[in-house]
Amino acid sequence: MSSIINTKIKPFKATAFHQGKFVPVTEQDLAGKWSVVVFYPADFTFVCPTELGDLADFYAKFQEIGVEVYSVSTDTHFTHKAWHDASETIKKINYPMIGDPTGAITRNFGVMIEEEGLALRGTFVINPEGEIKVAEIHDLGIGRSAAELFRKVQAAQYVANHDGEVCPAKWTPGEATLAPSLDLVGKI
Repeated sequence: MSSIINTKIKPFKATAFHQGKFVPVTEQDLAGKWSVVVFYPADFTFVCPTELGDLADFYAKFQEIGVEVYSVSTDTHFTHKAWHDASETIKKINYPMIGDPTGAITRNFGVMIEEEGLALRGTFVINPEGEIKVAEIHDLGIGRSAAELFRKVQAAQYVANHDGEVCPAKWTPGEATLAPSLDLVGKI
C-alpha cells in the first residue's frame, strides 16, 4: 500500500446536504483553504452519529482556524437529509454532508470496502494547495475524536507556517516545537 501523504486530492463532483439545501461540491471547493474530509460507513448507524455529532460540536473551532469540514459516506444526499431530519444529533451538523453513492470519492481516498459498498472510517487533513497532510484510517468499530483531529490540524498548520520546525507528540499551540538538527540526535 503506497502512502497518499503529500499527494493532491483527485478531481470529484458530488452533491452535499448543507444547511437545508442540496449543493454541488468539487475538489475546487477545497482549494485555497484547509479542509478536513471525514469518511464514515453509513447514515442511520451507531458509531457514525457519535463521531459526526462530536465534529458538529467542534465545528465552530475548526471554522475559527480557517478549516472547512466535510463528511462523506456512500449514501445519497437525500439520505443525508432524511437522517438530518430524523436525528437530534445529526441536526446539529452545519458542515456539508457529501453523498458518494457511486463510491468514486471513497475509492479516490482509498477507504472503500468493495464487498460492502461502504467506507472505512477515514480522516484526511488537506492543505490549501490540495495536498493530503494527515491520513488516518480506522476499522468500523473504532470511533474517532474531534478534539484529537483539531490538535492534528493545528499541528499541520503550524508546521506549514514555520519552516524548519516540527511538532512533538501531544503538542498543542503555545508549547515548544523542535528544530531537527544533528545536535538533537540521541538527546530526546
